[in-house]
Amino acid sequence: MLKPFDLNLRHLRALGAVVAQRSLNRAAEEAGLSQPALTQGLGKLERQLGVLLFDRHSDGVTPTFAGTALADRAGRAFAQLATASRRPGRGAARGFSSPERLMTATQLEAFLHFADAQGFAGAAAASGLSQPAIHRAVRELEQICAMPLAERRGRGMVLTAAGRNMARGVRLAAGEIAAGIDEARGEPDEGGRITIGAMPLSRALVVPRALAHFLRDAPATVIDIVEGSWRELVDPLLDGVIDIMVGALREAPPAGVEQVPLFTDRLAIFGRKDHPLAARTATVADLRAQSWVVGPAGTPLRAHWEAMFEGEALPPVPVECGSVMVIRGLVMQSDLLTLLSPDQISVEIEASMLVRIGSNLPSRVRSIGISTRSGWRPTRGQQRMIDLLNQASIETRLQENQ
Repeated sequence: MLKPFDLNLRHLRALGAVVAQRSLNRAAEEAGLSQPALTQGLGKLERQLGVLLFDRHSDGVTPTFAGTALADRAGRAFAQLATASRRPGRGAARGFSSPERLMTATQLEAFLHFADAQGFAGAAAASGLSQPAIHRAVRELEQICAMPLAERRGRGMVLTAAGRNMARGVRLAAGEIAAGIDEARGEPDEGGRITIGAMPLSRALVVPRALAHFLRDAPATVIDIVEGSWRELVDPLLDGVIDIMVGALREAPPAGVEQVPLFTDRLAIFGRKDHPLAARTATVADLRAQSWVVGPAGTPLRAHWEAMFEGEALPPVPVECGSVMVIRGLVMQSDLLTLLSPDQISVEIEASMLVRIGSNLPSRVRSIGISTRSGWRPTRGQQRMIDLLNQASIETRLQENQ
């Protein structure tokens, strides 16, 4: 499988010049390459991709769809590297005016291994490269960017703020090049990889339904599902580790995150089928007298639960837990109550193992949707997944009277 850093960055940088100039001679001059070197570089890219990037003719070259697509994605990749080369909060670093033009694929790949492993030994073990090679790549990038990317702390090495910024930029650049490879080949259903960050609610119905639809048409695509809470997933999203995050939206998302709602989730109170409150209409006083299992303080679901009691004394919470699996198992085997979305325990509801306690809670609603990076442009395969998530959100809505 062709990986982003299997491609020569210098040749990728030259693509934009060829598209703009429509001439290999003029593009070579702009890119700082000889015309033979540029011709050989383009030929190598075409062989690696298995597609024609430019139509050659007597008076110049014309980019194919593949050439235009790859050049555009390469431009976006180098823009990410340019941003990553700036000192966090201070603008451009002293040194080279365009450090991203001096970076090599070997340096960037080695640096990512180092960033992931947080050390030279771990990076060498994970990548198969030697420790001296990884050390050299990190130091060369520090010289190019004119700022320290790693520092020793205790017995190990950690990334500096600039190093973390660089790691994010390199991952995002790699993602753009990978998207360019897919788009240039024009076969979105024949392979590729999509990574979805799934928050608790989305794992029950919406994401599985969308995946089932997607894989019928694109069985060769690998889908990575990363489970976690919003706090656990938002940084991987911004880092480019995750492409799409699905779950409860935030009223004020951080900079760099865009949100699109899918549906409104109506929360409800649940207990076991033989719970003392199951056979009658529960009042707020009844609910306050019960013990509960709810999520930890600071989570949106916990805030909804606290709001039910209108600022008065809260009921006892002997168990704080963010795992729906643990919560539903515990509620079925005790008199604890919980506040959840019906989607998260639809199987238990249908089997009458868990029942609603009290009346509906029309004011306890939250918006469920998709979060992506600002400025992110999905591939055709990724857009197909987003479309199917929208479709699945409609198909899996529970009726209000369930």
